Amino acid sequence: MRKTVLLAAVAATALGAGPALAKKQLVIVVKGLDNPFFEAIHQGCEKWNKENASSEYECFYTGPASTSDEAGEAQIVQDMLSKADTVAMAISPSNAPLIAQTIKSANPSIPIMTVDADLAKEDAALRKTYLGTDNYLMGKKIGEYIKKAKPNGGTICTIEGNPAADNILRRAQGMRDALTGKEGLTALAGEGGWTEVAGCPVFTNDDGAKGVQAMTDILAANPKLDAFGIMGGWPLFGAPQPYRDLVGPLKDRLAKNDFVIGAADTIGDEVAIARDGLVTALVGQRPFEMGYKAPSVMIDLVEGKKVDDPVFTGLDECTKDTVDTCIQK
Repeated sequence: MRKTVLLAAVAATALGAGPALAKKQLVIVVKGLDNPFFEAIHQGCEKWNKENASSEYECFYTGPASTSDEAGEAQIVQDMLSKADTVAMAISPSNAPLIAQTIKSANPSIPIMTVDADLAKEDAALRKTYLGTDNYLMGKKIGEYIKKAKPNGGTICTIEGNPAADNILRRAQGMRDALTGKEGLTALAGEGGWTEVAGCPVFTNDDGAKGVQAMTDILAANPKLDAFGIMGGWPLFGAPQPYRDLVGPLKDRLAKNDFVIGAADTIGDEVAIARDGLVTALVGQRPFEMGYKAPSVMIDLVEGKKVDDPVFTGLDECTKDTVDTCIQK
């Protein structure tokens, strides 16, 4: 009788009636699920799953509820590394040193890569490759747009996200280098004609409302401010109407390059904001492409194939005059 039952179970499985085998998980851990930028990565991950439904692998997207929860992201990385079906992981570190320490403590046997944001240079050996934006180049291009609009310099405030996020720090460095023609300055005090005003840079933890409030406070304290360099598009895509309310009265100054705003990203309402002349230039990333490419890169790592380091996904540059053609399709 037992033999008959076992034979029946084998037959049922062969006919597709048995339980499906669990897929190998290619895990993407992002800084926070509350950010539209990371939702674009999620959509890329899901497109890969749809196109590879018969694969033994599955792209699994996760992260803490909020981008401000650095400890939560580290805990998720630790938890996912402990799961037997996790075969590779791509991480966007909110706090690069904390994630590096988490990886060191876990000492995983599976390949780790970074996506969107990298580890600090001294911790780069902990991951196999970085997939995403050339963040230094992105910041440099933002700086070039600001400098082109105001070649004689002026006063500027840099809006940043998390003070320990490597990608944002690299963008800020690229912007400062472009503005001054010098490398490595961590604050501007007249170099190249540019001075960062008191209270800047402002760190907003990727929060759009906080970003707009910071810009409001800086403008109130510095009514003759010449420029903002916004290293992530949070104020524009995270709080578009408050941003419009704040910048709307400055539209004529923006049109004359009397006031300049160079900002990162081309997400959500940002392109419409550019079309309306409420930002000088946007330098955008390609998060959907990051999410779509990450599973294939992780599979190559799992299978021991050679993978370039880094793997850059390109940039899109948008101004009021180029908004209809600036985004790569």
